[in-house]
Amino acid sequence: MSDKYLELANSKFGGSLLSALGLPKPVVLMRESADRPHRLSGDVLCGSSTGAAFSENINTTLASTDIKLVSADSADKCNLIFDASGICSAEQTVELYDFFHQNLAKLGRCGRVVVIGHKPSALQDADHATLQRGLVGFVKSVAKEIGRKGATANLLYVDRGGDSAIAAPLRFLLSAGCAFTNGQLLTATAPVTEVDLQADWQRPLEGKLVVVTGAARGIGLAISQVLARDGAKVIGVDVAQSQSQLNAAMASVDGVALALDITAQDAPQTLIDCCLQHADKLHGIVHNAGITRDKMLSRMTEQQWQLLMQVNLGSVQKINRALLATEMLDNGGRIVGIASTSGIAGNVGQTNYGFSKSAVIGMVESMAQQCADRGITVNAVAPGFIETQMTAAIPFATRHIGRRLSSLGQGGLPVDVAEVIAFYLSPQAVGVNSNILRVCGQNLVGA
Repeated sequence: MSDKYLELANSKFGGSLLSALGLPKPVVLMRESADRPHRLSGDVLCGSSTGAAFSENINTTLASTDIKLVSADSADKCNLIFDASGICSAEQTVELYDFFHQNLAKLGRCGRVVVIGHKPSALQDADHATLQRGLVGFVKSVAKEIGRKGATANLLYVDRGGDSAIAAPLRFLLSAGCAFTNGQLLTATAPVTEVDLQADWQRPLEGKLVVVTGAARGIGLAISQVLARDGAKVIGVDVAQSQSQLNAAMASVDGVALALDITAQDAPQTLIDCCLQHADKLHGIVHNAGITRDKMLSRMTEQQWQLLMQVNLGSVQKINRALLATEMLDNGGRIVGIASTSGIAGNVGQTNYGFSKSAVIGMVESMAQQCADRGITVNAVAPGFIETQMTAAIPFATRHIGRRLSSLGQGGLPVDVAEVIAFYLSPQAVGVNSNILRVCGQNLVGA
């Protein structure tokens, strides 16, 4: 599962060779430290448009970190934040141009660019909304320019009432956990519960119970490890055939192993009973379990279609309905789905998979408001090319191309998906609802 090209590019001899040949040199991405996760430090240069609305919120957030605010004259190897919320005319866009034209070269290796604006639908003025929508194209283009440095650029929209919930998404977009999330859009909405300003940013899930399905290996195992690092008690779920792997995985994170066929009729109640043995409340559930049954539609059997739908979609709906029939998730709970770029852009031979993963996005969009009314958030991640056992089975040439198609020039790691999920689950993310974040390095497929 290792990327030999990436290793070669970052060796002394290999780097010189690739430069001589004019070949791209992907940067080894900076990821969270296991010892000091979520620590924000380094220099940040901030800018804002005339009439910007969120500068005070940005400054308050940064003041609670180890970040040092620097001026344009002294900035070097820094991260960049720009509050573009005031831009409401074509003429005013020059303020955005000026800031980045003058300062983008100061961005450090694996640096972060965050642009903040109003969610267009939150504005009554059509011209203002029009200009705010333009930020999407700007950020995606910047992300492609800076990807060669291992840097990321992302956009934070603020919906009505979302100004008090800026801290969590802003911190995430500046963090090492955002290593493979590039050219994407996050929205801060009105908090579904009260914002906890005293929350522990380093151990945000301390004492929280979280269920992870498909936890025995791959992305599910990485999710469990990251959540345990953040303090959660994990109930890992997987099929009986993976019992030994699941037991080892949960032992490594001091979690609970539950061998369960999530498509079984009694699976939701069995899961609820297991949760109640450990706590009265369930903080969150991560619907990670999923399968592929790839085949051209004309040759796909009904069994291949039905089995995949029951695992990837039907079981998720049944478990959600069972949990929401209780009050276990009320007032602070989290539901996280795993979509896919295949559910956004489609893929040859994956009509069944593409349907199921697009439906996960539909689940997030359709459930968000009713869950918010109960103090619950619903979000999803859409992974792209992630280095797993499944992608390791792809033919070498296809696998190599898949890695290079992203603006970061490489595939992601399971931990990159896990970091986004941990962010969604954090109690501080009370205003992060109905988001679909693509963890794909800004891959050309579904970017």
